[in-house]
Amino acid sequence: MDMIKSHVRVYGIVQGVCFRAVTEETATNLGLTGWVRNRRDGSVEVVFEGEARAVEAAVKWCGEGPPASRVDRVDVERTDYTGEFDSFGVKLTE
Repeated sequence: MDMIKSHVRVYGIVQGVCFRAVTEETATNLGLTGWVRNRRDGSVEVVFEGEARAVEAAVKWCGEGPPASRVDRVDVERTDYTGEFDSFGVKLTE
């Protein structure tokens, strides 16, 4: 099983539309670990770790977001898996 980590920034109308909650639910359902948080610039930042196909599915979901959102851009940086997280959760705003 190929394990990876992706650091994601999502831009658009992505705060105040349940983006973090639905990201947490999506990641948990996919068996991923990591975190999601709002950024002061209006974007959402996410770190996903886990099986490569599940991480890619979560990143793809970020490009769509929940129904009330409007995603304009998604930046993704893929790095080596570290195994540093035990679960997936919502962090405080940066």
